[in-house]
Amino acid sequence: MNFSYEVMSDDDHARLMALYGPLTDDMRELIDAALRTEADPDAIATARAAVQAATDALRSKQRDDSQVVRYSVGGRPLVWNNAVIGLRNPIAPPLTIQHGDDGCSCWSEFTLNAAYEGPPGLVHGGVCALVLDHVLGEAASEGLTKPLFTGTITIRYVRGTPLGRLRAEAAVERTEGVKSFVSGHLSDGEGITAEAEGIFIKPAWARDAE
Repeated sequence: MNFSYEVMSDDDHARLMALYGPLTDDMRELIDAALRTEADPDAIATARAAVQAATDALRSKQRDDSQVVRYSVGGRPLVWNNAVIGLRNPIAPPLTIQHGDDGCSCWSEFTLNAAYEGPPGLVHGGVCALVLDHVLGEAASEGLTKPLFTGTITIRYVRGTPLGRLRAEAAVERTEGVKSFVSGHLSDGEGITAEAEGIFIKPAWARDAE
């Protein structure tokens, strides 16, 4: 499988971020409100009608998912559907990834609310794994600019990860041929809550293109 990239101008990038970013933020607020509501039946009915009207408005023009077009700005693909960092994905926290000057380390500080809950007050373990997988992949791929995909990942849950403000970080330990070995962790204000080790592999189509 190979991807072709169509480069988006900085102006178009800024315009689309300004258009879609607030919409996604509003949808995140709606999810949080729906989780917490104890409104009466009439208010729920009113809300449902408004949500359906909004859905119909957004459905009025939709992109064709069979036409995969990927844009890049500064060499980084715009993965706006991504479940962790997607600008247009309301289930993404989202994470804003910061990269070290060495090109092989990264970190992010972010907030996970009730939409990501597993045990009461704690982040679902699968969500912890999702975040760590993405952050390790960011480190391995130098900010998604190189094609390296998860081969294996191992998570060790040190303790429950509380909902709220968190930090994830990762760094490449070594590279052997087409494999990069990466480690990282998730932490709150009291220290590490989960640790991860992963092997990220350059796919065959990328090796053939070299």
